[in-house]
Amino acid sequence: MIYNFDLCPERRGTESLKWRAYAEDVLPMWVADMDFVSPEPVLRALHERVEHGVFGYPSDMFELRQVFVERLERLYGWCVSPDDLVFVPGVVTGVNLACHALAAPGGAGLVQTPVYPPFLSAPANAGIARQDAGLVRMDDGSYQIDLDAFESAITDHTRLFVLCNPHNPVGRVFQKAELEGLAEICLRRGVVICSDEIHCDLIFSGHRHIPIASLHPEIAQNTITLMAPSKTFNIAGLKFSVAIIPNADLRKKFSGAEKGLAGWVNVMGLVAGLAAYRDGQEWLDQLLVYLETNRDCLHGYANSQLPGVKMALPEGTYLAWLDCRNSGIDGCPSEFFIKHGRVALNDGSAFGPGGDGFVRLNFGCPRGMLMEGLDRMRKALLQINS
Repeated sequence: MIYNFDLCPERRGTESLKWRAYAEDVLPMWVADMDFVSPEPVLRALHERVEHGVFGYPSDMFELRQVFVERLERLYGWCVSPDDLVFVPGVVTGVNLACHALAAPGGAGLVQTPVYPPFLSAPANAGIARQDAGLVRMDDGSYQIDLDAFESAITDHTRLFVLCNPHNPVGRVFQKAELEGLAEICLRRGVVICSDEIHCDLIFSGHRHIPIASLHPEIAQNTITLMAPSKTFNIAGLKFSVAIIPNADLRKKFSGAEKGLAGWVNVMGLVAGLAAYRDGQEWLDQLLVYLETNRDCLHGYANSQLPGVKMALPEGTYLAWLDCRNSGIDGCPSEFFIKHGRVALNDGSAFGPGGDGFVRLNFGCPRGMLMEGLDRMRKALLQINS
């Protein structure tokens, strides 16, 4: 099939968080779901399930486990057992379960800031402290890991490290040497890795995603890896994610942390996940071409047409991290763009230390919508730079 990503179905009136949070004249370019219709095989599978008419408790879905395991081996050369998988209703749920599973009195969880806001609160949700190891922003706007600073942030209280790769919001796809450095430190210091890899399929030309647990069996035994079809195939509302945990003891702790609070994935999420992973590659291949063009258009426009705004080229995800600190905006940039441009963006300060003065922009949308949003932002900035 040939998919047309220039079409945007009307999303107002569909209980869309993205489109309902602001007034109708505000263009929403914030929360991380895309404005594209999901793959036809996914829609077909859901229609067939609905037409069946019975929605009882789902089984363990061995076929889905097998498809997912085969996908890991094909894409990454990573061999895991179907029994290593734990289905959970969301990556955020998975990160919180990991924190609860490893929590201990006086314990702490380490994150790399700026980072996806729910990861900032996950340690406290489990009754442990949060420790920050800031990413280093380079002169070109890209971010690097300072391994010495990372290790210095670890203490005797550190129980786990929450890795975000590909990174939200800065768009890095970490390289093998960086991941090996992080893994070596965590192994030596006795810190379990919880790796959010939800954007692993959204990688741009010249880059390659490497699951940190795939580097070595010893690393896999020390890692909880979280993946999902939700961002990839735009089915976030169906709430299906996968935790890959080869270590049986760690898997038991993770599953035990549910304690009746995190239930199984609903049957429609399982049906959609299977169809997406089994039959959605054609759609994904076309999506990546479209997103990469969006990314390049955004990068060129932001750095040449938005006065005082700078943006590094994302290596993965459909999220852009815009530095507005030299734009002349007085106060919070996201509030400025809502008030003066009628464009909704994520406030950078919500992403923790290093986020003040930034906004996050979702470019997973039709190109016409992207350009309209950028034009609105440009006009708003020109008002204060004229």
